Amino acid sequence: MSAPLVGRLAIIGAGLIGSSVARAVREKGLAGTVVVADRDAGVRARVRELGFADEVPETAAEAVADADIVIVCVPVGASGAVAAEIGPALKPGAILSDVGSVKAAVVEQMAPHVPAHAHLVPAHPVAGTEFSGPDAGFASLFENRWCIVTPVADADPAAVERLSVLWSGMGANVETMSPQHHDLVLAITSHLPHLIAYNIVGTAADLEQTLTSEVIKFSAGGFRDFTRIAASDPTMWRDVFLYNREAVLEMLGRFTEDLTALQRAIRYGDGQTLFDHFTRTRAIRRSIIEQGQETAAPDFGRHLVAAKK
Repeated sequence: MSAPLVGRLAIIGAGLIGSSVARAVREKGLAGTVVVADRDAGVRARVRELGFADEVPETAAEAVADADIVIVCVPVGASGAVAAEIGPALKPGAILSDVGSVKAAVVEQMAPHVPAHAHLVPAHPVAGTEFSGPDAGFASLFENRWCIVTPVADADPAAVERLSVLWSGMGANVETMSPQHHDLVLAITSHLPHLIAYNIVGTAADLEQTLTSEVIKFSAGGFRDFTRIAASDPTMWRDVFLYNREAVLEMLGRFTEDLTALQRAIRYGDGQTLFDHFTRTRAIRRSIIEQGQETAAPDFGRHLVAAKK
């Protein structure tokens, strides 16, 4: 039997992503020992009950001692504080990574606290659900999903490769890009859609009480799916918009211009412009399905979820 890829893996933060990493690593035998830490005592107790960690120490610093790879799974705004706490405890050769949806800000916050004998290799698994907490995780979360590794300029190639292999072992497709490029790409593919979803659901909440109740009662697919996105962790998404503000504002500006053009077409009855726009953008959906990032089944694949219950 071959030795596991990682001798000791430490996960800081036992939310959806952190608990899913722990479950995936244990299920696939990728680490000899899985250590999970969380600042919330109640969460630590729940992790022990669920049994997806070999050790659940009281502090993050204890968790990273002797760890070969450390994955920080906390909101982006807390990355710097966590790095400051665990930096002095990182052993020589340790790889420090994260799972944040913003990368340039994570590098800026974490890098000053990483000792010269350790390696900072940020990453972002582009996967998740609207649920959070240690009970929300599942081992197959990263299967056929992308994990974007965003090494700093002077990153050690061997450390980057080792982290990439770990994510591949969890079933992810791994892509490497700069932190800055990542933030621009994710601003349009993830951050802006979430902002729009929060805004649309907020608009419904601000309607007259009778109209709001009817909107909820008669929700069709479009609004219903916006509410799913808008149910995501508010702390995480607050930090995403604050720490990736430049890229988000750039994409929001482009979106606003395009929305104004559609508004004009509707106002003046320009059906051809609307038809041409909808036809062109429909191709994006086909491309996502062709790359295996969504199912072609109707109702956004909800029948698959129902079948598992």
